[in-house]
Amino acid sequence: MVFTLKYFCFSILIITKSSRLILSLNSQILIAMEIHHLGEIVFKQASKYKNRTEIKYQSEEGKWRNMSWTELADKVLKAARAMAELGIVPGDNIGIYSQNMEKYLITDFAAFANRAVMVPIYATASPSQVDYITNDAGIKLVFVGEQFQYNNAYKVQRDAGMIERLIVFDRKVVLHPEDKTSVYFDVFVAAGETSESEAMVNIRLKQLKNADLATIIYTSGTTGEPKGVMLTHENYLQAFKIHEMRLTEYSDRDVSMCFLPLTHIFEKAWTYLCIEKGIAIAINKDPSKIQENLCQVRPTLMCSVPRFWEKVYEGVQDQIESYPGIMKWLLKDAVKTGRKHNLEYRNKGKKAPIGNSLKFHLYQYTIFFIIKRIIGIDRGNFFPVAGAPLSDMINEFMQSIDVHLIYGYGLSETTATVSCFPHIGFMIGTVGKVMPEVDVRIGENNEILVKGKTVMKGYYNKPDETKAVFTDDGYFKTGDAGYLTENNEIVLTDRIKDLYKTSNGKYIAPQMIETRIGEDKYIDQIAVIGNERKFVSALIVPNFEALREYADKQGIPYTSNEDLVANPDIESFIYERVEMKQADFTSYETFMIAFRTPKRMKI
Repeated sequence: MVFTLKYFCFSILIITKSSRLILSLNSQILIAMEIHHLGEIVFKQASKYKNRTEIKYQSEEGKWRNMSWTELADKVLKAARAMAELGIVPGDNIGIYSQNMEKYLITDFAAFANRAVMVPIYATASPSQVDYITNDAGIKLVFVGEQFQYNNAYKVQRDAGMIERLIVFDRKVVLHPEDKTSVYFDVFVAAGETSESEAMVNIRLKQLKNADLATIIYTSGTTGEPKGVMLTHENYLQAFKIHEMRLTEYSDRDVSMCFLPLTHIFEKAWTYLCIEKGIAIAINKDPSKIQENLCQVRPTLMCSVPRFWEKVYEGVQDQIESYPGIMKWLLKDAVKTGRKHNLEYRNKGKKAPIGNSLKFHLYQYTIFFIIKRIIGIDRGNFFPVAGAPLSDMINEFMQSIDVHLIYGYGLSETTATVSCFPHIGFMIGTVGKVMPEVDVRIGENNEILVKGKTVMKGYYNKPDETKAVFTDDGYFKTGDAGYLTENNEIVLTDRIKDLYKTSNGKYIAPQMIETRIGEDKYIDQIAVIGNERKFVSALIVPNFEALREYADKQGIPYTSNEDLVANPDIESFIYERVEMKQADFTSYETFMIAFRTPKRMKI
């Protein structure tokens, strides 16, 4: 697909009538328009899909509501005019500090229509983090979600921060009595209904350039000061192009659950891709309600992190183990059959033997369907997964029960995906095959280097840091160590900066150890410690819910979590499970255990 806009003419007239958006090119309907800027996407799709549902979102009462393409385009246009009326000009940086909601996406695309730049801030960010980002990016206008975000942003504004005005999405937010500048989103939008703002937006829509900066996404700052990753519209459009080349099994009939924060590049790029593809988006506002919302929406697509699938795996395994003999055998046989069918035959492009094929289809429409129905993914097409190491065991299990995970690897600096699984022919143990038109090579210390049109423009206001992360010939230094297979698949080994060197000179890759041990259902979190030490140790936070269930079944008395981990039987139980997971580690990779409770630590 070539992302070049072919105009029949340059004049775009955008008018509304009875809350319906009509797009025309000098009275000609805009059809078959190729995209070269995110600011065009919603309007293009509205001309194509009209009243088809694009966004599903929840009302205050929790009921799902539908927003058509026409309605979405109308709302984006009105918000764009309101921004212009407020004085936003091309190149301005605009902050958005909110959880996922429909107004989030409306604001994003309204800004793009003005050639402005969106700077997302995590909904959980502290006032100091908000202050840093808004000052570093020179942000004067911030859109906020609920009371928590408003309170923090207003504190920054009140304490002489960069912020001059807040636009509040949620009408239930109580504004501070001394706040004379903040307005609710609906009031803000209404202020844009002027002929002057309409004219300004129309002009800007004609001037869109793919070199325009689209977003500045700040890194976590775990290895220093947070850095603003500058991504252009060309970066995003190239990401769309290479995904459409790799992922061919999806269409505008799919429904994607927007689950991860839109602040994160993974969800942001994926959601933008869905919009470009004409895929409906269901917005999960509250992460704690994802299970309930999955069952209500039953999406066909959803990007997620490994932790989500770890919890699914734990739940399914618990169910299997709870059943009596014959049922347990049947469930395990179903998994075994699925593994052979999906991994040994289908994934390798081979036709399964008739016996295996018949058994698989029997299980597919019974056991596998029931499992997926309970989770809410029985209509599932495929599910992109990235953001952290995914256990090979869990990946294999999900593929075996006919849950197709598309595992991948990427960074904010590369507009997300550097590599991912193809639909067939993927190799578990890797993070997928390098994406089309992305150049990957292995540098010093086995560092993964990336070059291509999805790589960022640089770090905002940080020329020295930008220069430091690029090689002389233009490759981005990811900071991740790994190697390439003969089939151009990436195998990650660890973060280079995370490698520990013990006092005896041995290098330890903590992520590998943490991933392996973290597979256990009785372990919630683990942190490996080993730098400059004689031996490796690990801080473990148990899964107390699972541990209490085990203690109850075994008749082990306790009155608190502290009592639980202090019990010698529990300590022995955890020790044995860790020892089993460490069985194939080298001697210098095995570790001592530290149990952590809120009040004390026992080593």
